Amino acid sequence: MPRAKSEFEELYPCDFYTPQELLDEQVMYSVYEIARMLQGLEPDAEIDEGVEDILLDWAIPWIMRNADELVIAEPPSNEEPGYYGLKSEQTEV
Repeated sequence: MPRAKSEFEELYPCDFYTPQELLDEQVMYSVYEIARMLQGLEPDAEIDEGVEDILLDWAIPWIMRNADELVIAEPPSNEEPGYYGLKSEQTEV
């Protein structure tokens, strides 16, 4: 249910990392790792499955919004996610 802004003690800007700020140009990341990093966590941080689901709600739109600056690689197996990385001169497709 929508709530009035006045119900909240404080409002914050909705700022997200740029791909260049978040990702190492030489590394590919799963959506799960990106989700952790967007929250300031290490890519391999142990988190509860419920928390991970919430973080994915932030990561998937971030990936879609920044798709022009990213490359994707096929997953190593059908049970694993694809991997995303920064587009660079070496990875131009």
